Amino acid sequence: MDIKNATSLTKFVLIGLIYQPEWHIHLFLMFLMLYLITTMGNLGLIYLICNDPQLHIPMYFFLGSLAFVDACISTTVTPKMLVSFLTESKMISLSECMTQLFSFAFSATTECFLLATMAYDRYVAICKPLLYPVIMTNRLCFQLLGLSFVSGFIHSTIHIGFLFRLTFCKSNRIHHFYCDIMPLFKISCTDPSVNVLMVFIFSGSIQVFTILIVLVSYTFVLFTILKMRSIQGIRKAFSTCGAHLLSVSLYYGPLLFRYVHPGSEKADDQDMMDSLFYTVIIPFLNPIIYSLRNKKVIDSLTKMLKRNV
Repeated sequence: MDIKNATSLTKFVLIGLIYQPEWHIHLFLMFLMLYLITTMGNLGLIYLICNDPQLHIPMYFFLGSLAFVDACISTTVTPKMLVSFLTESKMISLSECMTQLFSFAFSATTECFLLATMAYDRYVAICKPLLYPVIMTNRLCFQLLGLSFVSGFIHSTIHIGFLFRLTFCKSNRIHHFYCDIMPLFKISCTDPSVNVLMVFIFSGSIQVFTILIVLVSYTFVLFTILKMRSIQGIRKAFSTCGAHLLSVSLYYGPLLFRYVHPGSEKADDQDMMDSLFYTVIIPFLNPIIYSLRNKKVIDSLTKMLKRNV
């Protein structure tokens, strides 16, 4: 197609999760239940942290921020997917597509930095317990939190800015259940090589950088735990770090493979399964992981229920 004479598309069709019509109601109910539990779980965790003075410490300050970002990721993707199950039209405008992509990229990048910040917080708490109040001051916590959100904003703005150099005229069918950046490249009639390179450089650098912070932090934590003579201290250290390590492992696996290798020959359906995992399943699991493995959160929830029931 001659790009100069091609008509630029302003509406797209999301064809990602298309099943037989008789499955639509079942899928709608399943994802609706997941979304409601995800939203209530994350917002409930934020409510507990804000209203219990015992949870007003850096660890829970970052955990509340993580819950907020998880709620944003789920809200960015799931409502549009739910609507697609109930209506025949799968259309999404270019402006809606860009907004959805910006919101997802912002939230996902911020979560990467938050997970790294939480790992550093656990390193200071376990390896330098006497200096913890001196190092993890309120000022440092706000600076780390602000850096995480600003980094997410800058990263998403860069990719959205570079997307405006592309012209979409090959097809209006996006083989995905939300506007992700890689499927958009496939329907561009402008050469997206520069955009692919930007994804590889920026997304890859951010993920490698934050993963290194997590690995280095927990390497020092492991050495400190091995030096402990108290069984109770070892159990407490593993209990404190276990939930975060599980969350990091679940989050970085599909995300790293999806964006650091943008030129891979993975099938589109497998890409969608990976995306479904870290946009729907992980935000659903995180509040459960951090609540069930955290005695203070369980105690706070128990006290709140006793006060209100």
